[in-house]
Amino acid sequence: MIAPDRLRAFSIIAHIDHGKTTLTDRILELTRAVDPRQMREQYMDSMELERERGITIKAQNVRLTWKGHTLQLIDTPGHVDFGYEVSRSLAACEGAVLLVDASQGIQAQTLANAYQAVDHNLEIVPVLNKIDLPSADPERSAAEIEKVLGIPAESILHVSAKTGEGVAELLDAIVERVPPPTGDAAAPLRGLIFDSYYDQYRGVVSAVRVMDGTLSSGTRLWFMQAKGSHDVEEIGVRTPGNVPVAELGPGEVGYLIAGIKDVAEARSGETVTENARRAEEPLTGYRDPKPMVFCGLYPVEGDDFAELRDALEKLRLNDASFTYEPETSSALGFGFRCGFLGLLHMEIVRERLEREFDLSLIATAPSVEYLAHLTNGDVLEVDNPSDMPPPNQLAEIEEPFFTVTILLPSEYTGTVMDLCQSRRGEMQKMEYLSEDRLELVYRIPLAEVVIDFFDQLKGRTRGYASLDYEPAGYAPANLVKVDVLLNGVPVDAFSAIVHRDESAEYGRRMTARLRELIPRQLFDVPIQAAVGGRIIARETVKAKRKDVLAKCYGGDVTRKRKLLERQKEGKRRMKNIGRVEVPQEAFISALRLDE
Repeated sequence: MIAPDRLRAFSIIAHIDHGKTTLTDRILELTRAVDPRQMREQYMDSMELERERGITIKAQNVRLTWKGHTLQLIDTPGHVDFGYEVSRSLAACEGAVLLVDASQGIQAQTLANAYQAVDHNLEIVPVLNKIDLPSADPERSAAEIEKVLGIPAESILHVSAKTGEGVAELLDAIVERVPPPTGDAAAPLRGLIFDSYYDQYRGVVSAVRVMDGTLSSGTRLWFMQAKGSHDVEEIGVRTPGNVPVAELGPGEVGYLIAGIKDVAEARSGETVTENARRAEEPLTGYRDPKPMVFCGLYPVEGDDFAELRDALEKLRLNDASFTYEPETSSALGFGFRCGFLGLLHMEIVRERLEREFDLSLIATAPSVEYLAHLTNGDVLEVDNPSDMPPPNQLAEIEEPFFTVTILLPSEYTGTVMDLCQSRRGEMQKMEYLSEDRLELVYRIPLAEVVIDFFDQLKGRTRGYASLDYEPAGYAPANLVKVDVLLNGVPVDAFSAIVHRDESAEYGRRMTARLRELIPRQLFDVPIQAAVGGRIIARETVKAKRKDVLAKCYGGDVTRKRKLLERQKEGKRRMKNIGRVEVPQEAFISALRLDE
């Protein structure tokens, strides 16, 4: 066991792309945690997807030694969709290194993460990174940090994670400024699980921070939220390889393997204590992340439904923040309605399912959760457009709103305000951070943010704007459900809930796209968009023509007429019983996000 005054636990927080993972690589090199021959870029990002996209998705932890002290470093993701990973990591620390890009200055996620760290009462160590860049302006960025966060400019460290300049001074500052843990070794054991992943050979492997008492190998543990007991098979620390140890004392971070087969029993935020000598109060865990964006996931091959269910179960073990429940669609068969924290999260989960479990999936268009107030006084939560009750039963529909914070150079103010207003946004605040940078705060319906708001924002500001958002409750809106009918039959997969003013445009766009995608049948196929019982747009896929008169050369005209009549009668009968064959590609293309 390590003396608590020799321990320091800290995480690195920053806006996306400000250099957290690169700084972690330099710290691993400097503290000799990794053999130089095995060192590679993004050392802590273990998922192939993380390395490919250059982003961190899962928080990782590692134990290092520096000048007689033991440092526990937790590397966190920067993207707004993975903010819950950051909050879990901060609960296991006493300090946070706040990293700011010296050329870009404070960005939206910098603020969000800094406020989270303050909420957790962490000691903040401010650092300006990328000072080796020609465009770096450390003085301006330091002045911004002082103005916005109230941290004195002279206490801000300057480093370059790429070249390693200033990293040793940063480690000294962490030892000096971050307080040691304050746990009581004599008290009953209380440990906080802040991450879990599933290992197919060993079961659930949990990352645990011991707050009070001692976690020893071979003890029987009681899981306070899951209300179950398990025997410890192995505890250890990551350095970054797994090294088993006999015990972990107060303030230490390590991993725990207890032969758990079900992810739900070792959820993030769970408190573990000794079964024989239980703690009275659990630790304050985390608010469970609430899904914001919903979509249906269906296997391309209907027979893969069982494999998809198993894959979702296993993935849920590694990522407790998405939800799923079975649903059926007349067009797509059996699948699952899944809830995600945001669009990037949805994309990552879908890609992981396809890669790690070798599945081919169709994802329906993303939607959000609406509150439908019925005329009889009931309130329904609707996350699937096809579940929306008919208009005659609806009193009103409420939709979720987000408070969106955008930091941007002042020259793009007009174009960004135009974007927000076109998405039904209301301005809440506008404040200059410095002469040429300002902060805009808008209240915007979530449905307008989830599709392509971020891409539009980046495009209109040449990538200089940054975005952060948080939920801002529900409010009534003038919404309608648009159904798409093929040959008079509604296809639930294409239904959508849109604002009444935009319904006709959506209907026209969807019918036009489907007309190009659906192959011609032997009869005319009407494609209609309807609101309630009213048709608002229509296209027709013309029938294939067969030349039944090819064999008639010369002869009486009545012979030709008889053949044409017979063909017409056959088409009419076929239209009565004909089902429109919609190929899988048409679903995939039509359900792609608005191109």
